[in-house]
Amino acid sequence: MTPTGPAELLATWESGLAQHDAGRSLLLHRAARPGAGTDELLSMPVGAREADLFALRRALFGERMQVRVECASCGEAMEFDLDATVLGVRGRTPDGPLRVAEDDWVVEFRLPTVADLAAAGSAPDAAEARRLLVARCALSAVRGGETVPPERLAELLPADLQRRLSETAAEADPAADVTLNVSCPECGGVTPAELDITSYLWTELDTWARDLLLDVHLLASAYGWSEPEILALSPLRRRYYLELCADA
Repeated sequence: MTPTGPAELLATWESGLAQHDAGRSLLLHRAARPGAGTDELLSMPVGAREADLFALRRALFGERMQVRVECASCGEAMEFDLDATVLGVRGRTPDGPLRVAEDDWVVEFRLPTVADLAAAGSAPDAAEARRLLVARCALSAVRGGETVPPERLAELLPADLQRRLSETAAEADPAADVTLNVSCPECGGVTPAELDITSYLWTELDTWARDLLLDVHLLASAYGWSEPEILALSPLRRRYYLELCADA
């Protein structure tokens, strides 16, 4: 992956200010894959996008990630560092459809894509989101020799079979959901915490962008340089000039 330059990253940040999570995910994914079109990005499995965002985060901000979690049992604030090199690692992509057979059911389906997740996220409630996701990802479903339409699967599938579908998809695409089980040093309770790389990376990008714009303001005021000229400087040289301004 070629790290995106500061001017391009600032443009990504500026475009994302008026967006919500789905829009910001797409913008960050474009930054991670500059040559990819929107259709290509939306058709990728969710885990592939997450892996790309983790890779972008490592390229921009390094391999250490600081995480803060509140214990669900006692409320203790827990802070720790993570090694980002082991996060968002994709497994082997399935060669064909995923298949679950149980009792008189046989269901074949594919992994959810970014577009599938976005469609489910726009649903008015959790039940409709589940129905949409199942209908979009199901390739075929048979119960007792009878074909079941994909749009009816969510209401007809037994709960244990739906759970098996979710587990099979999670095993095939582990990067799609990075959940940490954090043990509390105070009470010993374990708190599951989902690591949302879009939110995490966007927060870091927002802090970086605002700090960089302040640097541009200070150097432009001191030297009369334009924004492109300042952004063309390496971070080390920008910091040196800023130190000279402070000493003046």
